[in-house]
Amino acid sequence: MRDSSTDQRAVGFLLDLIDADPAARIRRRIGAPRPGGNRRRVAQAVLKLTAVPSSVLVWILEEDDPELNAAVYAHPSADPTLRRAVLRGVPFGPGRKGPLPVDIGLRKHADEPEVPQAVVARGLVGALRAATAMGPARVAASMVLGHGDWRTVTAADRERPLPGYARWALAVRPDCPPALRAQFGSHPKFDHRVRQAGVLAGPGVYATAHGPAAQVLKVLSLGPALFPTRVREAEDALRPLVRDHLGDREEAWAVLAQLLETYHGTAPELIMTAGAIA
Repeated sequence: MRDSSTDQRAVGFLLDLIDADPAARIRRRIGAPRPGGNRRRVAQAVLKLTAVPSSVLVWILEEDDPELNAAVYAHPSADPTLRRAVLRGVPFGPGRKGPLPVDIGLRKHADEPEVPQAVVARGLVGALRAATAMGPARVAASMVLGHGDWRTVTAADRERPLPGYARWALAVRPDCPPALRAQFGSHPKFDHRVRQAGVLAGPGVYATAHGPAAQVLKVLSLGPALFPTRVREAEDALRPLVRDHLGDREEAWAVLAQLLETYHGTAPELIMTAGAIA
């Protein structure tokens, strides 16, 4: 393997899913590092994760770390809503209350956009109820910031269902609570739009159903520093496959390392293929 490749981090993440002694032996043979690292350095690595589902950015924000929040703010995939939430110090972690500290560099150089006039005039719920097209619905939905606003929207929809456009705009928000999305109901076209928006049920789904494997595993290899609580879901999803198909066989790990760079399938497919070849 190349000394500084994506492959090293990806294989290093998977090696943490087997017992420590064989993992150390295999690391020495193929040169795979342990995942994680200095948080400041990892925060900068966020900006290089160009092709990530929007849910990944929310998992990072759930750590409520000002330095990581600033990195998410600068990420090309962060939408204006997430950026506004970062500037306001909105907490994303469950049970946490704000406002959070905002990175000093971000405070000095970033200005929050104005509140949309429709929300000023009608209030949040009023603007959502008045949305008769996708554009106004997206504008209103963009102002739902934090746990309190989501509770307000949930209660309003339960009292009287919100218009279809408003529900759509809210559902494709990556931080929309799963319970509210379920409350909106299910339809194949609706579910497809949610998937297109990069909204995932959790890291376990990302680890097992998305590809290419190298990109997914690179993101997950940063998980111990970027979203340590959530990355366990991905580890639990992949651990049985790694142990069953790779285990402590050096040959299988060497094959996986060789395949990874050009493999276009998912991580489970890669793991099973490497084990079968070895």
